[in-house]
Amino acid sequence: MTELPVRFIQVVGCHQPTPRTIRITFGGSDLADFVFAPDQQVKLCFPRAGDSAPRLPAPTPDGDPLPWYQAYLALPEQERPWMRSYTVRAHRAEQGVIDVDFALRPDAGPATRWARTARIGAVIGMVGPSPLFARARPISASIDVDGLLLLVGDESALPGIGTMIESLPAQTRALALIEVADPADEQRLATRGEVTVRWLHRAETRPGTGDLLLPALRAAEFAPERTVAWLAAEAATVRRLRRHLVADRGLSGRCVEFAGYWRLGRTQDDAPTAGDLADARQRAADMATA
Repeated sequence: MTELPVRFIQVVGCHQPTPRTIRITFGGSDLADFVFAPDQQVKLCFPRAGDSAPRLPAPTPDGDPLPWYQAYLALPEQERPWMRSYTVRAHRAEQGVIDVDFALRPDAGPATRWARTARIGAVIGMVGPSPLFARARPISASIDVDGLLLLVGDESALPGIGTMIESLPAQTRALALIEVADPADEQRLATRGEVTVRWLHRAETRPGTGDLLLPALRAAEFAPERTVAWLAAEAATVRRLRRHLVADRGLSGRCVEFAGYWRLGRTQDDAPTAGDLADARQRAADMATA
């Protein structure tokens, strides 16, 4: 049985590395056995108004995730915590803390609203990480000696891109195309690898409505047969990026990892669209041929 950890974590620090990003540091005894990996996603659970901590079901004795999730869905809507996916930006094991970055958007949802007002000692829930959703091996392990890791995304993808760049072995090549609002939102990404980062500034254009990433990807030079790609941004944008790599540049679908981290005009609580379902089928097909 694959165990699904359910933890409670509390805010121990908070700062803004860029004007549109809040980095919150979480600690607590539940993080004592936390194991970090690049591009590691967890589910964060935020309390409803009036609750000092989220009301979460207790983990099942055998750690089976399905009964736990069914119990979560069975909670009355006014009590059920908001659940959102986030990438762990950093883990400092010696201090027993993790960092999570929250992108500040004009159309803020419950997670961003919570982050804007978070105070030291505030408690949220964290579900995962779980081997059930983990990558079998780091994406950098799929790159040949003379290969290239191609990373493309907007600011929602920065935590994942950052952890992958920072984990690259020496002499591993990577190209990152990252869309942010302006130069103030660029972040310094330390690495041992040979990495080129190209920052794309959308200025006053609303996130998810512009067209910066696809032209930059079209202009990028790389050998398709030696490239592994990772794409994450607004869902419709990611579909266009993947289509270009597979249909126009000749990358194998199993060499393109992709995820729509958010959907323009929709929340994670909204039902999946036809495009979302098609993405899920495509990911399953790619995994089956990997």
